Amino acid sequence: MSDEHVVEYDENTISVLEAVWGEGFMSPGGTEEVDRVLGNVDLSQARVLDIGCGIGGAAVHIALTRKPMAITGVDIEENLVDLSQTLADKNGVSDICSFQQVDPGPLPFESESFDIVFSKDSIIHITDKFGLAENVYQLLAPGGLFLASDWLCGYEGEASPQMQAYIDAEGLDFGLASANIYRQALEAAGFVDIEIEERNAWYRNQARIERDNLAGPLSDQLASRVGENFLKRQIDVWNKMIVVLDSGEHRPTLIRARKNS
Repeated sequence: MSDEHVVEYDENTISVLEAVWGEGFMSPGGTEEVDRVLGNVDLSQARVLDIGCGIGGAAVHIALTRKPMAITGVDIEENLVDLSQTLADKNGVSDICSFQQVDPGPLPFESESFDIVFSKDSIIHITDKFGLAENVYQLLAPGGLFLASDWLCGYEGEASPQMQAYIDAEGLDFGLASANIYRQALEAAGFVDIEIEERNAWYRNQARIERDNLAGPLSDQLASRVGENFLKRQIDVWNKMIVVLDSGEHRPTLIRARKNS
């Protein structure tokens, strides 16, 4: 991992994201999208690394449903790691799940420590996709799998004014890259069997449902928790995001690749 450590997900932001996406989740699709990323891969004896574990929803779901040998979740924000551990404790999977805060940069694990490296919409925060791919390749055992989803961009070069307006509204350290860059990075690291599955069409519809829920059924509950002005800014983020989903500049995508045996 790389990039400067900036604390971005405070209590109000987490409250909004969990209200929209479900307990433990800070990105779209919840458990169904985690299962789509994993496909039919057998994790029963796997050592799993979850890069950017957020508040633990994906790791806990994997522990409950796929029964891996172990899951190690990492994130750069201490508050997120603490919330992940609390969720694992609540769901009785602390014997499988462990979480740790890490600094930006290469991850602090020995080579070939994991059979699966998983990530759910968090490597958008890592600008250096080539360095990321090299690090993941090093951490995987021979034959290991990289299984991820992420938010990609549908352009090379500069963002449009509409895309920049969305990025500015998010206020996050997005290191967006195209599918072509991801593929080049994975190939350069040595990965094979690379699959890139775009999810833009699904999320164009889903984002509208989320926005309407924020402005409707969830609004009173969230306004009392985070304040009306904060909620209005979040709805504005969704409105700007829908514009660039429709234009194809914002492209949620599934990414799968294998390290040679």
